Amino acid sequence: MSQLRSSTSRTHLSTWHIVFVIVAAAAPLSAMVGTVPLAFAVGNGPGVPAAFAFAGLTLLCFAVGYAVSARRTGGSGGFYTSIADGLGRPAAVAGGFIAVLSYNAATIGLVGAQGYFTRLVLASHGYHVSWEVCALAGVALVAVLGHREITLSARLLALLMIGETGVLLALDIAVLVRHGAAALPAASFGHQATGPGLGGAMMFAFVSFIGFESAALYGGEARNPRRNVVRATYAAVVLISVFYTLTSWLAVGAVGARNVRATAGAQLGDLFFVLAGDYLGTAGRTVLEVLLCTSLFAATLALHSAANRYAHVLATDGLLPTALSARHPRHGSPHRASTLQSALNLVAVAVFAAAGLDPYADMTTSMLGLGTLGIIVLQAAAALSVVGLLRRGGGAGVWQGLVAPLLAFAGLTATVWLVLGNYSLLTGTDSAVVGALPWTLPALALLGAGYAWWLRTNRADTYRRLAGRDGGERAVPVEVAPAAAQASVTRPD
Repeated sequence: MSQLRSSTSRTHLSTWHIVFVIVAAAAPLSAMVGTVPLAFAVGNGPGVPAAFAFAGLTLLCFAVGYAVSARRTGGSGGFYTSIADGLGRPAAVAGGFIAVLSYNAATIGLVGAQGYFTRLVLASHGYHVSWEVCALAGVALVAVLGHREITLSARLLALLMIGETGVLLALDIAVLVRHGAAALPAASFGHQATGPGLGGAMMFAFVSFIGFESAALYGGEARNPRRNVVRATYAAVVLISVFYTLTSWLAVGAVGARNVRATAGAQLGDLFFVLAGDYLGTAGRTVLEVLLCTSLFAATLALHSAANRYAHVLATDGLLPTALSARHPRHGSPHRASTLQSALNLVAVAVFAAAGLDPYADMTTSMLGLGTLGIIVLQAAAALSVVGLLRRGGGAGVWQGLVAPLLAFAGLTATVWLVLGNYSLLTGTDSAVVGALPWTLPALALLGAGYAWWLRTNRADTYRRLAGRDGGERAVPVEVAPAAAQASVTRPD
């Protein structure tokens, strides 16, 4: 406990610190440049903004339910403690293993994207650097920041978020100034919203929010976990959904509702660069290119932080090597888990480079696709766990404890089905190896649940400590924990 007191006393994340970290994980600029054109092309074209609005409302319902668990568990441990609170320890261990795999896979995928796009941007300005060097430079910087206190990363992410959202807001304003009310075509929320391709649009819309749910991983480093984590989750989902909906809607207005599907299909990843050149000039396009690289770096750093915190919390409970449970005595960071995650990134770059594989078409699509699917599965499980609290007197009302989480669970389950049914579209490949990657998720779930049941029979004391402290909730900073925070949270077996 003394180590916890000394390490957390130096890291006081505010609500907005957490918001910047989790919005960075969603990578708004990267989503607009890389995902929205695909949604236009293979989805319902001008109806894509409505898909983003629907996804935002669904995930807001998720946040309403998730807040119940965050308040009960002290806002720490992410999906691991949330699932334990409502579905029991075996489900929690299964979810914890899936979380470690998913967030690490997503981080590796972003490392590939960062190397790929940084190389392209540098080459367009006459600097020819291999993608491996670009990726390794990003990995090194993330490793340094991951070793330090989380507030340093939060401040840097705040600056990067201001930059990437600022350039897109400038583009939004330019489109509005040129076209006026016509920049927001009614067709996007009319019959086009439910037209052909709705499933594909919905899939890409939900995928674009990945990372917003990670607020609960920072409860142990927040000033007031129960308040900061809940507020940050609400703020993040509202900000992201409004931003995505408005920017994609204005893109439809800039291109034209009748032309957006064909134009996006022809230009794909160049669509927003072409728009930036048209509405903001050459300088605006250049700024957008540079900020795309910083957006990918910010997302990599944010997901790196999430991945190593999952490893840390599972190691603390004896589910991973205990060496990973250490916190840096000065910075309070899970530095050993961070170092291991950085090493995995280095190995991934080396393996893909040695095999002669493409950093984007192979590394990014396969790893990010797997990570995305795993995180959506975890979101659905966390929503269901809130419903599970009702039968144990969880204390939430009908809306917060039943209706909202069930709506979220329905939407997220449908998204899992859409992702599985369109996995080759999401990953951009028909490779049998890549197509088989989703099977690792149920395999890990079975392994985790089986191990938990083994612990229950053979190591009862260890089992009782899973997802808590001797049956109580995960420790929160001593100096901010109210008396109510020490109340026991009973886990279902």
